[in-house]
Amino acid sequence: MSSGQEVGQIFGEGSGPATALLRSPTVIIASIGLWGMNVYFFRLFGIDYHYVLNLDLVKEKEREAAKGASSSSSSAPNSGNGNISPVPTSTIELTAISPVGSSATTTDPSVITEGHSDKWSDDGELDLTRRHQKRRDASSVASSGSKSSSGEAGEVTASKLLYLSFSLLLLLHTTTILWIDILNGTTLGAIFAFYSAVTVAIVVPCEQNLWIRKAAVTVLQRAAELLNPRCSCVAHGPEGPRPIPFIDVFFADAMCSLSKVFFDWGMLWHLASHYPEPVPSSTHSIIIPSLCASLPYIIRARQCLIMHTVGKIKNDPKRYQHLLNALKYSTSLFPLCVSAYQKTISEESAANLEYLLVTLLTINSLYSFAWDVVMDWGMMQNPTAVLEHAGCVPVPSSQAKGKSCGHAVLRNRLRFGLLSSVSILAADLILRFSWLLRYHEGVLFPNADAYVLCTQFLEAFRRAIWNLLRVEWENIKQMKSKSGSKKSPARSNLKSDDEEEQRPLFIGSNSTSISAPRSNAM
Repeated sequence: MSSGQEVGQIFGEGSGPATALLRSPTVIIASIGLWGMNVYFFRLFGIDYHYVLNLDLVKEKEREAAKGASSSSSSAPNSGNGNISPVPTSTIELTAISPVGSSATTTDPSVITEGHSDKWSDDGELDLTRRHQKRRDASSVASSGSKSSSGEAGEVTASKLLYLSFSLLLLLHTTTILWIDILNGTTLGAIFAFYSAVTVAIVVPCEQNLWIRKAAVTVLQRAAELLNPRCSCVAHGPEGPRPIPFIDVFFADAMCSLSKVFFDWGMLWHLASHYPEPVPSSTHSIIIPSLCASLPYIIRARQCLIMHTVGKIKNDPKRYQHLLNALKYSTSLFPLCVSAYQKTISEESAANLEYLLVTLLTINSLYSFAWDVVMDWGMMQNPTAVLEHAGCVPVPSSQAKGKSCGHAVLRNRLRFGLLSSVSILAADLILRFSWLLRYHEGVLFPNADAYVLCTQFLEAFRRAIWNLLRVEWENIKQMKSKSGSKKSPARSNLKSDDEEEQRPLFIGSNSTSISAPRSNAM
């Protein structure tokens, strides 16, 4: 959830530089820059986040193509010996799974087969030397072609995202000074001027903003997909509901960290509808902003219910985890509603609800942190690891060999290193409780809006470091599923799960092979 669900100053004339209207674009701009940080570290540590995010979508297209091929083959007359060759899934168009940031598309089976054989040897090990050599060769060939310029123009890089965030921040500052200080306008007009300027800059057709248009289209597509009813969670078709792809789970989680931005957008609607009069202090005026802030959590909880339905159809013994995850998101709604309601009542009545709000925030923070560590990052899944490492519990020498205490407690494979992983874990715990700053609001911040803006920045940073371990763990699960499908049952019994995690499980940026379907962890 968004750490500390206080909603700041809601009612008033909406003027001044510290109002919520300027909070939202500032936090969005900061989030763009922090995603640039994520892209930089993914590239630095050799994690192809495009592959990780889009793998489920490609598998879904493969299944739909195979279903279409089977239905057409059943209706078409057989020829020759009566056997019909199935459509090879390698000919399915693979988009956004080529090198990071590239929009290259391939339908050549030889390319996919070559990439597949280059990545994996007979025993399932990743040939890093040959992979990096082929990546360098492919980059040199692409840079010499006429299409490379357009590919580079449409490529999303860390530097481009950082430049974009600084440019947007400068535009916001300039628009605010021009509209409020020079033209004597209101913050409401300044914010509409800023959003209008950004829209014009995106839609103007030029090569320099091609990557921004592509990124904006992708964001709009994923946002529309979040509202796509994959099932009603009660009634569904004979084949069952479609599983939620990881990219939609990832996108919805990011939206949850921007819940206050959604609240501010709802408040913007109220300010515009009552302009030039101030928004009246009433319960009615808080309903729409609160519903807007709750929307990301409702969408995410609905995804969990859909995956529980999918698990029920497949008789997945771990489907109860999706219900626990939905419960986690429901605990985010109560603090938001209580905090918003406090703004509509007297100070004395609001103080009586303070203990309830603190209790709800504490439950949500602890619940969410525990889920981050165990489920989203795949850490601390062995409760006896510390005792085993300390020698209190006997452990076979083959399993204990070479393990540090940190790896034993967290997990064997830590792509970002033990120190960085522990630092992210500790920072996530601290930032989950950033709402405690509310008790020092008068000392540290000039007003309530500045406090809320600070907690929004802290939540955006927490989500950025959360992304690193989340994509890493998803990558590990994807490659374990791939390597598991390549081994015979007899051979798979020879290696333990710990040995599997010690293998190099990370995909290079030229990955194009697709593994067998796996269940999507929520």
